[in-house]
Amino acid sequence: MAINSLGDYVHINKDAVENFHGNQVVYIHWDNHNMFTAAAAFPLPPEMPFGALLEEVIPSIFASHPEYEKLKWDKVKWILDDEDFIPNTGVSLKDNGIGHKSLLRFITPELTGVGGSGN
Repeated sequence: MAINSLGDYVHINKDAVENFHGNQVVYIHWDNHNMFTAAAAFPLPPEMPFGALLEEVIPSIFASHPEYEKLKWDKVKWILDDEDFIPNTGVSLKDNGIGHKSLLRFITPELTGVGGSGN
């Protein structure tokens, strides 16, 4: 079947960093805790310290999980964009290498979901 074009296709990237008013989208996922079925997306300033991400952003979504209070941040394994990652809590997201549309995952080996279910 032939396709007729009505004109040139112009691609507009709606999720370009320029469209977030100085923020960047950062996806955050708690591995093996599928009560949260997908990574949560946050528009965050690149200058935000990583420590603020731990104290303000992550609890805003994940604190509702029954295991959250047992979480030990010093035992967490971090993965940034599919690479092992050791964050510096005193510097910015940008200085930690976290960019627009980065996926930041955290793994808690001692916590495996409610009753070990992965949820």
